[in-house]
Amino acid sequence: MNNKRRKSNMLVPTIVLGALAIALFFIGYSRGEGQHIVGMKSALRLTIDILPMLAFAFIVAGMVQTLLPHELLSRWVGAESGARGIFIGAVAGGMSPGGPFVNLPIAAGLLHSGASVGTLVAFLTGWSLWAVSRLPMEVGILGWRFTLIRIASVLIFPPLAGFIAQRFFSGIKLM
Repeated sequence: MNNKRRKSNMLVPTIVLGALAIALFFIGYSRGEGQHIVGMKSALRLTIDILPMLAFAFIVAGMVQTLLPHELLSRWVGAESGARGIFIGAVAGGMSPGGPFVNLPIAAGLLHSGASVGTLVAFLTGWSLWAVSRLPMEVGILGWRFTLIRIASVLIFPPLAGFIAQRFFSGIKLM
């Protein structure tokens, strides 16, 4: 039942994305300038670039679910972990490298392993706002002063978002 429900959660987004891809392909084809071929070649290059990272992210997500004992995860990032789990989620998200292809499967693995809604919101918000792996590029392009201002401006949001999610949405069944 749980596996069947997971598949149904992905059905609608898959259909929407598939319809959008087909529509865009035919728009490119109808223009008659070979844009559909250029688009497909670009898609293939992107697939080749991202596929290894995506595969490893799914392995990490699956191994988190399988190897880490449920009791350990519950204690450190589950609903019982309270503020500690939210802060762990925020820091782990901020330190996590990669884009959505890496971090969303990891978040899904944590979700299926019993992480609390507050921890997951803090993880994803920390990944979005703190992004430690992005700091060298940000400093190089925008400078130290701006980077420090940005970090100071968003520092409280990942834990705050986790606390808000935990307070108002902890009773909701997520999967």
